[in-house]
Amino acid sequence: MKDSVRGMLLVASDIAPEDQHDFNKWYDQEHVEERVRMPGVISAARYMAVAGAPQYLALYWAESLEVFSGPAYTQAFIHQTPWSLQTLQKMRSPLRRIGTVHAHAGMGSGGWVGMLPLAEGVDIESLTARCTALAEQLAEDISFVQSYFIQPVDALSKPLPLEDLAARKMQPLLIIESRTNESNQLAIEVAAKWLEVDISRSARYQLAWKLSAAELR
Repeated sequence: MKDSVRGMLLVASDIAPEDQHDFNKWYDQEHVEERVRMPGVISAARYMAVAGAPQYLALYWAESLEVFSGPAYTQAFIHQTPWSLQTLQKMRSPLRRIGTVHAHAGMGSGGWVGMLPLAEGVDIESLTARCTALAEQLAEDISFVQSYFIQPVDALSKPLPLEDLAARKMQPLLIIESRTNESNQLAIEVAAKWLEVDISRSARYQLAWKLSAAELR
């Protein structure tokens, strides 16, 4: 078990059927590599929903939260490429959160990922302790890979164009990664009961692809 001081950017959204091809092409041929090449970014991974919504999820790991407030990332976010500007306008019900990673247990990358929104306003030390204990329970399953939660920082979590600002919440987001679909589904069910949150708000995803800084040429 370890509590991490890593930073993370989480982006999730739906996309209209007619925009799917261009959206995926933008992500895979421009955006992911562009972000991973930034100083301090460790990796980026894309996922597609198998249950719940939004339809697409992306997780960007960084060495620290400061990476996302640094000059390289700030300039890139302010001065988006023309393709990015076009695509961001098509992302429906988007969620963009930047925050710190806590209660990080396990290691590696799972092919199946569950996302569970948690209650707002909970003491972070208390939540870290509860999620750490949860991870110990989940780790009894040999298909458990890792779990952690993201504590969003409002000042850094700038909204995307079509985000509903009236419904915008800075709630912690629990992420559970597993080796199998069945294990991931069970893990989310256990987590929802353990943390006393509504499982209907959860979503589960399958890994599409991942790029790490170490793989760049």
